[in-house]
This record gives sequence, structure tokens and C-alpha cells, in this order.
Amino acid sequence: MHTNGPVREKLWLLIIVLLVVFCLIFFSAKGKVKIPLTNRIVITLLAPFQSASSKLGNTSSNVIKGVNDLLTVYQENKQLKAQVLQLRKQNMQNNEIAIENERLRKILDYKKIAQQFEMKTATVIARDSSTWVNNIVVNRGANDGIKKDMPVVTPAGLVGYVIKTYDSYSIVALITDPRVAVGVMVQRNDSRVAGIIKGDINGSSAVHMENIPRSADVKKGDQIITSGLGGIYPKGIFVGTVEDVQNESGGLLKYAAVKTAVEFQKLEDVIIIVNSQQIPAEKLVKQMQQNADGQQVEKVGANE
Repeated sequence: MHTNGPVREKLWLLIIVLLVVFCLIFFSAKGKVKIPLTNRIVITLLAPFQSASSKLGNTSSNVIKGVNDLLTVYQENKQLKAQVLQLRKQNMQNNEIAIENERLRKILDYKKIAQQFEMKTATVIARDSSTWVNNIVVNRGANDGIKKDMPVVTPAGLVGYVIKTYDSYSIVALITDPRVAVGVMVQRNDSRVAGIIKGDINGSSAVHMENIPRSADVKKGDQIITSGLGGIYPKGIFVGTVEDVQNESGGLLKYAAVKTAVEFQKLEDVIIIVNSQQIPAEKLVKQMQQNADGQQVEKVGANE
């Protein structure tokens, strides 16, 4: 029994020492007791935990900052994409407005030049897919005073004529239609050879001047204008330029390949001649050629 006494005393002493050390560590950590040696012990014991806690805190802070940065970049990128799309759309609209204004300016200039014509402007609203180079549909009809057989032009030259009208739109046959015949003549003073313009039966946009005698003076570069014969087209409207002259096989005639003044694949706006007061063809041709030359100069300037 007596041998257990010293053991219990030692055990109690150990417990008391541990309690004292624990209290010193606890209160030192709280800052209520300042003992240099104890502080060093506390720092040594708590350092690993503080380091781990600090690293964990820094990592969490970095992760949160990285997520916030990614969200910010995502939002900014989304806004920039929306701005780019809006600017691109606005740029396309501005370009289209500029192109339309240029077309309308040319029409107004033509109206000032061709004062002998009473005209109405119209917009191409459809094409017959099966007869792409033959017919177009314009947004002017009987309600606008448009009638069958009225000639149709652009500032560049002859387009065709109205073949059918409805209340709010009309169908226009183009001179590229092989069923359309246009009385024409060579504008050159020392030639004045007459013929007929017809479209290519193969459905292309090419036209030919036909019924030309083999001995007739027609050559490459000649300007072709309407002759005024036939009762539809006024005299002197520019049609195109001779590109080549060929003899017909087994006959006494020849034909001329003519490049039309109008680019039919690009037709957007046209002019319908409602009424005309005839003027000398030479004056009209000179006016139209000046207008065409001005367009060529503009094209050259744009290309340069």
C-alpha cells in the first residue's frame, strides 16, 4: 500500500505541471501573460498551425481573386463582342446608305440632263428565276400612272420596256430578252447604219445588232443608240458599244456583238419614261455619253 503513495504523488505532480504549462500556453496565446520563454514555446508549438492556416488563407484568397478576374474578363469580352457586332452592323448600314445615295444622285443628275422626259423612278423588287436576264418586277404600277409599252432606262442607258402592269407593280422586259427587238443605229456621223438589237437565245446577258448589210460601215467601238423606230423607245437613248463584228454564214448580212451600257445583273433602281418630248438625237446622245464618261471616271478613281 505504501509503495503506491510515491507513484500517486508523481502522477499528481505531472498533472499539475501539465496544467500549469497548458495555462501558460493558453494565456500567452491570449496575450494576458507575457513570459519570454513561454512565448517562444507557444510560437514554436503554434507555428505549424499558423503557417498552414496562412497558406490556406492565401490560397483561398488567390482562388477567389482568380474567379473574380475570370468573371470580369468574361463580362468584358461579352460586352466587346456585342460592341463589335453593333459597329459591324452600323458600318454595313452606313455603306448601304452611301451606295443608295450615290445611285439616287445619278438618277437626279440624269433627270436634270434629260429634261425632255417625264419620268418616274422605280425599284427592282423581284426577278423571274427562270428568266433572270429577261424580266424584272418594279414597284410602280397602274396606280402610279405606269402603262404598257413605256420605256425603261437608267442613267447608263436603255433597260427595256413595260410589258404588263398591275395596281402597285409592273413587269419589265429587258433588251437581253431574245423576244424583244429594239430599233437602233450607229451614232457615228459618217455611219448612221440602222439595225435591230436582240438578246442571245442561249439566255446570256449578251445582245447583238442584227440586219446589218455586209457593206455597212460598222466597226468595233461604235456607240449604238435607239433609232426611234417602232413606237416604243425615243430616239437617241444609249444602248451600248460594239465589241466585235462578224459576217453571217451563207448570207449578205453581218451582226455586231454589243456590250450593253447597263449592267443587268446589278439593276436596283430604274427610270420609267412616262412621256417624252423629242429633242435632236445628237444632243441627247452627247448628254448621255457625258454622264457615262463621268461614271467611268468615277470607277477609275475608285480603282486607283
